[in-house]
Amino acid sequence: MTLKTILIIDDDPHIGNMLEETLTKEGYGVLRAYSGTEAVLLLSQSKPDLVLLDLMLPGLRGEEVLPHVKDIPVMVVSAKLDMDNKVKLLLDGAVDYVTKPFHTKELLARIAAHLRTFERACGQGKNTVLSFDDLRLDMNTREARVQDRNAKLTRTEYAILKLLMENQKQVITKSLLLDRISEDTPDCTETSLKIHVSNLRKKLRSIGEKDYIEAVWGIGFKLKAE
Repeated sequence: MTLKTILIIDDDPHIGNMLEETLTKEGYGVLRAYSGTEAVLLLSQSKPDLVLLDLMLPGLRGEEVLPHVKDIPVMVVSAKLDMDNKVKLLLDGAVDYVTKPFHTKELLARIAAHLRTFERACGQGKNTVLSFDDLRLDMNTREARVQDRNAKLTRTEYAILKLLMENQKQVITKSLLLDRISEDTPDCTETSLKIHVSNLRKKLRSIGEKDYIEAVWGIGFKLKAE
């Protein structure tokens, strides 16, 4: 499960800071834009996984920013209560409309739901083989391969390696690793995680004759660059 990045477009620093802190604690990456004009510029340079869009912005209004967001789910977060405005924004491409003030738990649940929906919609045609160095992970067969040699992985080992290979330049903390693989392996604990990672490293080392995963002391794990 790739770590997701969310763009917050809101000129209110208090709301923006609260959202950033909440999303960061949930393991999301965060981008910020404080005006409609800044948001359009940022969107031309990067592609977040989801956008939280306020409507009452300096520069371009939120309604004017929406057409500039392509192939990214947009959740409007606004104090405006006008029903016709809500309907128009949803028809114009927004996936949801959340009224301020809001409960953070509900907002997080909606974000997670829209990310899952969008990911499923984009899943067809997605590359089913992940690559790192000479290591390949087939997401259909759940096999790791180095050249012509295969390593059959357990369900938990596959989930761990998949997350690491989807986030090759990042250190994945133990808590985040446990949280993100829980859908595949709900019985994995912090104690057993060390054993699963150790067994996975041994399997990969036996076919590739080198270490592909390294422990970052006190934090978690990452793929080992040569």
